[in-house]
Amino acid sequence: MEKVLKKLVLLDLVIGLLLFCVWGAGNSGSVPAISEQMQNYKKIALTFDDGPHPYYTEQLLDGLSQRGVVATFFVTGEHAKLHPEVVKRMQQEGHLVGNHTYSHIQLRSDNRETFLEELRATNRVLGELTGTDTLYVRPPYGTWDKAMEQEVNMIPVLWTVDPLDWCSDNVACIVHKVITGVEENDIILMHDYYDTTVTAALQIVDELQRKGFAFVTVDEILFD
Repeated sequence: MEKVLKKLVLLDLVIGLLLFCVWGAGNSGSVPAISEQMQNYKKIALTFDDGPHPYYTEQLLDGLSQRGVVATFFVTGEHAKLHPEVVKRMQQEGHLVGNHTYSHIQLRSDNRETFLEELRATNRVLGELTGTDTLYVRPPYGTWDKAMEQEVNMIPVLWTVDPLDWCSDNVACIVHKVITGVEENDIILMHDYYDTTVTAALQIVDELQRKGFAFVTVDEILFD
């Protein structure tokens, strides 16, 4: 009886495979297109620190929306409190909102408790605005203590590409630094507090999309 059942299962599989092949022959235009799209799919994450800015971040959100692109915004608590409508828009449009401390404080050996309180204060602000827990933190200047991950139940997110947009007003230079150095699964660091960053970021998006990159939020880079 067991041998009969195995033969029936095998027969079902063979019939299913034959039907799939027949379907594929009649829809030959669809299958290669999907396969080609998957082969060209290279994930990358665009991240922005220090905002939200009441003007530049709105411009950036407009441009990203027009291009169907999502990003990750690491906001400070004080700026989020000043411009809550921008934070709400980020979430509504599918972007990931992360914590960048309350006042952009850098972690040092003598201010650990203050740093932790700034993280918690920013989480409270963001929780009120988004209705969700904030899981990701971008520590200012990249300074972090791994033990904090358990204390605040948060995941630190650093970066792999830094065009130093915060200290340059040369859009072409910023774009060049990213385009020539970027690879699949990279995390790009930028700052949505400068007009040159908005222009450069959208040019970067356009160029990398042409090169077959797809923009995702950082959680997809870290855990997929």
